[in-house]
Amino acid sequence: QVQLVESGGGLVQAGGSLRLSCAASGRAFSSLIMGWFRQAPGKEREFVAVTNWPGGRTDYADSVKGRFTVSRDTAKNTVYLQMNSLKPEDTAIYYCAARQTFVLHSDPASYRYWGQGTQVTVAS
Repeated sequence: QVQLVESGGGLVQAGGSLRLSCAASGRAFSSLIMGWFRQAPGKEREFVAVTNWPGGRTDYADSVKGRFTVSRDTAKNTVYLQMNSLKPEDTAIYYCAARQTFVLHSDPASYRYWGQGTQVTVAS
């Protein structure tokens, strides 16, 4: 079992930055992938970024490439999503998720463990 807790959301002006954190606890984290997803009102949950644990590989949605960076601190069992140059269309609830695999997945249905989500609102 893996428990995930997100933090760091909030209200920011367009062009601003936020850093989301996802603290993981529970079972050993070898061969885990940690994904970030988001869901805006009335829309389906969509892939944002993913990294493997303990790290080295990443993948991003085209809509965030060059603006968002996913990283991890293995000593703190925490994954981060640094979001720069934020746009109003980035407004959503952001979730981190995990599953045990070596393959980087972008389909939310393939993830077993989920955090509770954190709201990100970008004002124009």
